[in-house]
Amino acid sequence: MTLFVLCSARPLCAAQESAPRVQEYPVPAGSHPHDVAPAPDGGVWYVAQRSGELGLLDPATGQVRRIKLGEKSRPHGVIVGPDGAPWITDGGLNAIVRVDPLTEKVSVYPLPSGREGANLNTAAFDKRGVLWFTGQSGIYGRLDPKVGRVEVFDAPRGSGPYGIAATPDGTVYYASLAGSYIARLDPVTGAATVIEPPTPKQGARRVWADSKGNVWVSEWNAGQVSRYDPVTNTWKEWRLPGKNPGAYAVYVDDRDMVWLSDFGANALVRFDPVNEAFEVFPLPSSGANVRQILGRHGEVWGAESGVDKLVVIRY
Repeated sequence: MTLFVLCSARPLCAAQESAPRVQEYPVPAGSHPHDVAPAPDGGVWYVAQRSGELGLLDPATGQVRRIKLGEKSRPHGVIVGPDGAPWITDGGLNAIVRVDPLTEKVSVYPLPSGREGANLNTAAFDKRGVLWFTGQSGIYGRLDPKVGRVEVFDAPRGSGPYGIAATPDGTVYYASLAGSYIARLDPVTGAATVIEPPTPKQGARRVWADSKGNVWVSEWNAGQVSRYDPVTNTWKEWRLPGKNPGAYAVYVDDRDMVWLSDFGANALVRFDPVNEAFEVFPLPSSGANVRQILGRHGEVWGAESGVDKLVVIRY
């Protein structure tokens, strides 16, 4: 274990507490943090893609705990599983990785032989506790932690599978950046059903679900956020504000507010679906490049891959 320490931030006054507040936390130089996942104990896990590490930030002190994942590791995504442990999609190891949060034991679940170079991206758990994941080379797959066996499927239309998420009822959807579609996965057969957004070649990058089971999609090429209603099989789209928006990440908080990262504005953006209104939060560091967002009650976290920092908006 390696520690990286930063002085904690000064307290904010009561007047400031009423408005959303943006704060950054540096992580070790050269980390290139890609994804974040708030931990049950109040910390925040992140993957350091260039250094092959898993990090845990303590927001109260700024201290970072670092765990090496193995030689050739290049982690992309991290989520916290039903077991409370961080689960990682590691493109360098071509494997799913679990880290025990107490012992720091690293467990590696390699993809089957013949599935090298999958370019693993993101993972999500369904309601049965099965982990589903994507690979940009043109695959998606699943791992049942109880069995320990990794299954891989060929994606429709080849390369592109990127973001993935589960709805409240456990249905899993993924987005294909190169394919410009989203897909619903059958939990038994693993088959993918392609669902077409209205805008052609929109570049569906990441997905998330709200409390009603609607699927929200960040459309990278189109600079839009879209909503798919599985009940009515209908879509609605909104273009982000600004001249050249680049909608990368999407996350829906526990109030059903939709958050996005906008590369064009170097900002995090909050969208109110009821009023159909955007609010833009400029990031303190230029070229922050927030590639993924996750949160917990009152907080939205992002990984600033371009500047070796994590960022939080507290509201």
